[in-house]
Amino acid sequence: MKQNIDESLALSLIRDDLPFRLQRRVGLIPERGLGTVRRAVFFALLTWLPIVVWAAYMNRIWPGTVDDPLLRHFGVHVRFLLAVPLLILGEGMMHQLSTTLIPYFLTSGLIQAAQKQDFVNIIKDITRLRNRTLPWVVIAVLIVAWAVLEPVTAGSELDHEVSWALSGGPGNLGFGGWWFMYVSRPIFNALLAAWLWRLVLVFLLMKRFARLDLDFVPTHPDGAGGLGFLERLPKAFSLFAFALSAVLASRLAHTVVYHGVNVQSLKGLFVVFLVVLVVICLAPLLTFIGPLAAAKRRALLEYGALVGEHGRLVRRRWILGEMEADDPILEAPELGPVADTLTLYEAVKKMRVMPIGKSSLLAIALPALIPIAVLFSLQIPIKELLMKLVGTLL
Repeated sequence: MKQNIDESLALSLIRDDLPFRLQRRVGLIPERGLGTVRRAVFFALLTWLPIVVWAAYMNRIWPGTVDDPLLRHFGVHVRFLLAVPLLILGEGMMHQLSTTLIPYFLTSGLIQAAQKQDFVNIIKDITRLRNRTLPWVVIAVLIVAWAVLEPVTAGSELDHEVSWALSGGPGNLGFGGWWFMYVSRPIFNALLAAWLWRLVLVFLLMKRFARLDLDFVPTHPDGAGGLGFLERLPKAFSLFAFALSAVLASRLAHTVVYHGVNVQSLKGLFVVFLVVLVVICLAPLLTFIGPLAAAKRRALLEYGALVGEHGRLVRRRWILGEMEADDPILEAPELGPVADTLTLYEAVKKMRVMPIGKSSLLAIALPALIPIAVLFSLQIPIKELLMKLVGTLL
């Protein structure tokens, strides 16, 4: 039965947090909407354009002008021209999915009437946590400390990444290097930290929902007791996964193209990266393993008893000829013939203990694999690479 849903229960994990309020105050976010496109363009230009203009002015952008020009540093361009906009545009997907899926716990009937107030309280608690200032202060302090305290030492990864801006030795950065270190990179790190914080919020939300006495339907056709709609949730992190993978792959592409690194030697790194990324993005859904497993164990006993009783009555009436054997179970239209009761039991046996399906995995794995595939195509024939990817996914 559908229930009237308070609009306040359509929780957005984007609106009204501290960065959202600050950006609205300065006009980056309009009164209505999220302003994702204007913000994506603004921050892409803010992080990338000053670096490129300085490098062009100082003749450090084109090959042949310096040993390691800016144009060769694919990671710089991908991070600010692709990853930064994607992390902002992804906020629209997160907002749309969270405001749609969370109220469905009520409309689907998973939340029993006796626990509706508990559900409302959980939404309010997560909303207050989203709006708090302290988490963002901690994030800002960590980002600033990292930017200030990380030295550009000779031979370090950071030294190599800003080699296009160095003059006269490690630490001697021009304006472009300083902008990269203390403006562009902190903005990217802030966007990345914001997504990780949202993952924490989603995890806490799902964990608290999982503690409720949810009214699972073991025979539900979605195969997850009625939680199948949550398979759409990982799509909110698709652009996040793509952005992270693109940054990693583009940085390594520089070493492959210009420093002779064999792409095959990077396989282990990318396997670990993909596993960690998928686990992190699907972690909120893993909180339902315990309740779903318990519901399945209980349902196997309950439906097993029902099927057993139905089968015994059928045997007594049609095999043993005991015509007096009568029971409402035999007449129940919702049970039907023996084949139907067996179908119910088979549905319970096939019930998954995680609301995760192939679409959930692909929502994270496929976007993350695309930049990696592009990197590997630098040394591996594209046909062979595609065959391997298709075999992996199927």
